[in-house]
Amino acid sequence: MNMKSLILIGIFAMSGFFAAWYPKVDFAEKESMILDAVVRFLDAYHFSPQAIDDEFSSKAYDLYLDYIDNGKRFLTEVEVNELSAFRTQIDDQVNLRTTGFFDLSMDKLELGHERAKGIFAKLIDGEIPISTDRTIEMDTEKRSFSKDEAALENFWLDMLSYDLIDRIKDKQEEQQDSVTKLSLEEIKVKATSEMKESYEDWFERIEKTRRSDYFETFVNTITHVFDPHSDYFNPKEKEDFDIRMGGKLQGIGARLVADGEYTKVTEIIPGGPAWKGKDLQADELIMKVRQKGEEEALNIQGMRVDDVVTFIRGEPGTVVFLTVKGVDGAVRVVEIERDEVIIDEGFAKSLILSDSDGVDNIGYIKLPRFYDSFEGKVGNSCAKDVAAEIEKLKDNNVNGIILDLRNNGGGSLRDVVTMSGLFIEDGPIVQVKPREKKAFLYEDRDKDVQYDGPVIVMVNEFSASASEILAAALQDYKRAIIVGSKSTFGKGTVQRFVNLDEAFRGDDKFKPLGNLKISMQKFYRINGGSTQLKGVVPDIILPDNYHYIETGEKDYDYAMEWTEIDDVDYKQDVYVINDMDYFVNNSAARVAKDENFKLVLENAKRLKDMRDDSNYPLDLDQFSTKMNERKEASEKFDDLYEEDIQQLMIANLPQDAEAIGFDESKEARNEEWIKSVQKDFYLEETMHIMQDMINKK
Repeated sequence: MNMKSLILIGIFAMSGFFAAWYPKVDFAEKESMILDAVVRFLDAYHFSPQAIDDEFSSKAYDLYLDYIDNGKRFLTEVEVNELSAFRTQIDDQVNLRTTGFFDLSMDKLELGHERAKGIFAKLIDGEIPISTDRTIEMDTEKRSFSKDEAALENFWLDMLSYDLIDRIKDKQEEQQDSVTKLSLEEIKVKATSEMKESYEDWFERIEKTRRSDYFETFVNTITHVFDPHSDYFNPKEKEDFDIRMGGKLQGIGARLVADGEYTKVTEIIPGGPAWKGKDLQADELIMKVRQKGEEEALNIQGMRVDDVVTFIRGEPGTVVFLTVKGVDGAVRVVEIERDEVIIDEGFAKSLILSDSDGVDNIGYIKLPRFYDSFEGKVGNSCAKDVAAEIEKLKDNNVNGIILDLRNNGGGSLRDVVTMSGLFIEDGPIVQVKPREKKAFLYEDRDKDVQYDGPVIVMVNEFSASASEILAAALQDYKRAIIVGSKSTFGKGTVQRFVNLDEAFRGDDKFKPLGNLKISMQKFYRINGGSTQLKGVVPDIILPDNYHYIETGEKDYDYAMEWTEIDDVDYKQDVYVINDMDYFVNNSAARVAKDENFKLVLENAKRLKDMRDDSNYPLDLDQFSTKMNERKEASEKFDDLYEEDIQQLMIANLPQDAEAIGFDESKEARNEEWIKSVQKDFYLEETMHIMQDMINKK
């Protein structure tokens, strides 16, 4: 999977001493220079160095083909067979810093683009059938390359039929309430015209793709065989990355990466328009973009991510419509009103929760990310801010604290160590192992205990990195109950940046070369197990929509393996959970009776079935029937996450009231937050688990 991961802990720049290891080399081409630096840095610093041999070459070959023609729209089996002669030779070329395979692939791809453009021009002016007995496979991983040019043309005809049928169905639904209705033939003519314009725009964008863009894809093919989080960044991408890490976020408030022919949402930024709207989700693919007032959505297939961003960004108050494909394969349109991304929504905040079933005065802290002082916003760190929230909750005599790390993608290592130490006397928190060296400990050295009462940590499949470290540490210490989905994300690696310019003395004519993000270390729990790949398995698992779908690190090609090392001595006497079965069984009994969780499991099964059922009929009536059946099946779950929990009582802390009331926008955001908490039946069950802890004590 082509993903430049944005979940990081500790990003550092390496010093320039690397250049002294190697003699000065003259390069005729910048590409060879970049490739040389990338390979040498990977060999010198990657946690799990690999022999660049025939096996490596085969992996790189498959990845690269998937990256350049994920949809099997351009290359034929004949051309792939020609390229396959290099399947076990890419390693030789990489070792020699030559680009023969890449050059040939560019020739084939350019030919494929031109041929596809010609096929489209021929077919679009002909008759595109909307009533056939054929089907089309929409899961690109299940597709094969077309046998020859004739088969490729047939495949393109099927793709256009699918697109046209989909457009016709949408237009038929749009005119259901209209007084004047177009005939099927009139709708078909209009949809065909719009489709023609959309594809012509797409081909124009493909033609604008630079050789350097494809070369970066080729380089990342090499890095991704090492692991999915090691990436080459050109100078512009590195600049954009630094802006994102610095909190200077713009647009709809979503982080995007390329994923095959589409753009993938990797994270919804707390406080941003997408976060407020709650319709756009992480892991969804953006297929089209439409501005308010425009009739036709812009097809962004094959478009560069930075170009996609220019269409999505806009002035506050303007509206953008995104056509997205969910993890279940369902396609829908999401409307988002652009606004300034409110950064303070990403910082720690708290509430006091109770309910009419006897759960009383529970402290709730939401931490969307592990931010650090370099952002220069609130406090000095998230650890200090969480400590301040704990003090306020203690002043209100809460009976327990729930720390919510759901969708928290990580951040500052220093802060996660300090924050974990708020709940124990002192001791080790996480082991960090460099390559071929012993692991070293990050420890809490402060003997003070900020909070000594019962604690629950909420996580889900998008809780990653620093979130996993905290959850693992408190789980190993038996200090807190971890509640959440089947497992957390499973990212147990540390990335650091190296500047490729530092690999060479002189040779300034080609600089700047860009940066390489390398996975240099792995995290290990204090019990010796890794958080890599497996993540943290909660003590109490609550089903969610991804219950039957593989997500997280496990979904990546060539993710580093799970390993373990020796454990370390650790203990705490603040609050020890010994009878976990009691809490697990009580929760399981409640969940089994809860109608919401019954629906969640039913919906999760439906989503898995939809994802697996990726073959579609190329007949308008049959297609409409299938999509209508899906829509009807989904209606049962429309209000699943929208119903208020009447017995749940939510209050802001008295200490926060003045600050909230003083700022009208903050007051509005606070109201929106409380509205979302009011519907959170996962939090409701977590409160009941907390009550079990209080009663058990």
